Amino acid sequence: MKQEIVYHTLPPLFDERSRVLILGTMPSPKSREAGFYYFHPQNRFWPVLSAVLGEPLPETIEGRRGLCLRHGIALWDVLASCSIVGAADAAIRDPVPNDISWLLAQADIRAVFCTGAKAHALYQKLIFPETGIPAVRLPSTSPANAAWTLSRLFEKYNFINEFI
Repeated sequence: MKQEIVYHTLPPLFDERSRVLILGTMPSPKSREAGFYYFHPQNRFWPVLSAVLGEPLPETIEGRRGLCLRHGIALWDVLASCSIVGAADAAIRDPVPNDISWLLAQADIRAVFCTGAKAHALYQKLIFPETGIPAVRLPSTSPANAAWTLSRLFEKYNFINEFI
């Protein structure tokens, strides 16, 4: 695989009742293909989030969208574009941030969470200076982060419940 310039094509998922914003780095090729967040079949985001929220795992995009909106959760990504190889966060170059301030003006976001070290580092560097809102770093649910078991991910992600 070679480095390619990728543009974020997914709109943020939120409404005026959103209280928590969860940010990844950039949608994976599978997510961009499906047109929705965390859509790689081995990504554990949806099983973890549905367990944390005490709901069955939604199988459809509409079900996943509804799960988030019912619980006041907004989804987006730190980056609007970057150069990347596949879905490897470590390969990100030339990052351009999304306009997170725009989303923050649309909803009463009380907490920002980043899924993974790279999303958090990019948020701290590119977005925090503009918004002044600190972000909590959560472990990545990517299959590449196999060291984190489902139970450990659940334990860390459960913290989201304090803000919804």
